[in-house]
Amino acid sequence: MKEIEFPVLNVKMVDIDKVVANDYNPNKVAPPEMQLLKHSIEEDGYTQPIVTYYDKQRDLYIVVDGFHRYRVAKEFLNLKQVPIVTIEKDLQNRMASTIRHNRARGTHQIIDMSRIVLTLTENGWTEAQISEHLGMELDEIIRLKQITGLKEAFSNHEFSKSWEEFELNLKEKKNK
Repeated sequence: MKEIEFPVLNVKMVDIDKVVANDYNPNKVAPPEMQLLKHSIEEDGYTQPIVTYYDKQRDLYIVVDGFHRYRVAKEFLNLKQVPIVTIEKDLQNRMASTIRHNRARGTHQIIDMSRIVLTLTENGWTEAQISEHLGMELDEIIRLKQITGLKEAFSNHEFSKSWEEFELNLKEKKNK
């Protein structure tokens, strides 16, 4: 069994100006839900820290999960500090982490999800890895790849043998 880490035990308060959004999160929250999140934070406080990755070169914390909690703090509540935890992962695994967190809670924008699947594919992830790490079924991954319209998205896809049989049947019918 894999050892479970507990970043939640290392919550710290950081200056909100040291926190920035990632550039790949496909999760969107409609205005009524943003107001509900604001209300929830006002009523209950911050019950979950913002999950971040610390970029040492830029001296910034990049949001992995909790972008909307960050937005509420910055745009609505004008907080000077926010509670964060950090995780140490490369970009592909941070993307996967963002998707796992989001999928456990809500929905995603299809075009943005297809871009992430394409990016992970271009970075060498197989459909099996995407499926495992993002919690997607194979047919969902294929549909998202189709949306991109790029043949590169299918470069590592292993097509079913039924396609070969289908093509053989078509050739046989043409030859008759």
